[in-house]
Amino acid sequence: MTNMKVAKDREDFKSMEAGELKTKIESVRRELFSLRLNASTAHVKDYSQFSKLRKKVARAMTYLSKKSGQA
Repeated sequence: MTNMKVAKDREDFKSMEAGELKTKIESVRRELFSLRLNASTAHVKDYSQFSKLRKKVARAMTYLSKKSGQA
């Protein structure tokens, strides 16, 4: 991801509520799972997607823990 995409993700995560963050985390994890399945059965064009998705999950979980810590 470019820095602009990362910054946009951070702003999106910052503005989301805890429930929305949980939904987003679940969605990105499904996407990562799907990518893993595709990698085991077919050729994946961009292997950097694995680390990008893992980092996206980690960022979302960080903001979720910040939100739950405030409550």
